[in-house]
Amino acid sequence: MTHAIDKDTRLCISLSGRPSNIGTRFHNHLYAALGLNYVYKAFTTDDLPAAIGGIRALGIRGCGVSMPFKEACIPFIDDLDESAAGLQSVNTIVNEQGRLRGYNTDYLAVRTLLDSHAVPRELRFALRGSGGMARAVLCALRDAGFAEGVVVARNEATGRKLADEYGLPWQADTAGIAPGLLVNVTPLGMAGGPDSETLAFDPALVVAAGHVFDVVAMPAETPLIRAARAAGKPVITGAEVIALQALEQFVLYTGVRPTDAQVAAAAAYSRPA
Repeated sequence: MTHAIDKDTRLCISLSGRPSNIGTRFHNHLYAALGLNYVYKAFTTDDLPAAIGGIRALGIRGCGVSMPFKEACIPFIDDLDESAAGLQSVNTIVNEQGRLRGYNTDYLAVRTLLDSHAVPRELRFALRGSGGMARAVLCALRDAGFAEGVVVARNEATGRKLADEYGLPWQADTAGIAPGLLVNVTPLGMAGGPDSETLAFDPALVVAAGHVFDVVAMPAETPLIRAARAAGKPVITGAEVIALQALEQFVLYTGVRPTDAQVAAAAAYSRPA
């Protein structure tokens, strides 16, 4: 699954606080399968303005953006697609001859999964988190017809601001809530982090819920997803989200839309063993 790199090879990258191999393996698998002269590499940075400047200066074709850079990158790019403008959150940067445009493919992935998993719209949800991805998920929930919910976030400033934007209540913890849909949009349960074994919601809430959605992609079987499966609950995993949003990034970078079979093979290849 490799190809020769030469002076004409187009580079795509990602910027994340905790880089993983998922996007790297997904994109490079598809480049090789489709015979495209591209290569993809994951990075982190402690100098975001310089990193974004490097995309422009070096002619890097595209950049995936993950926590904690989805909102922080906006001042350093030229304009926003409507998918990112309403959210004020960017997960994809495309370089068109030195002009950087921001997109958000997270939103589309979440909308698609809510539909494909047939999550009942009458469920009251609890969304835990208040960052850029939380905003994308909350916007998708609203647009999909979920009217009742609560934002749970330890950071009162960002949590209350996000909740107010969507006309929802905010609270710092899960006390007193009984939602039918649990949504984790925090790093709780993320591999390699200090909270890798932390359950994003109390076990009793998992048992009482109707559906469970965890956007953490690594591992795909987070503590929350494992607990939900053990309780017999339908789940949406972060692995599903990352595959769909990565597909739309791939199309933006290359102009090529792979077949469903090619996407499924790339998604399987990208998942850690």
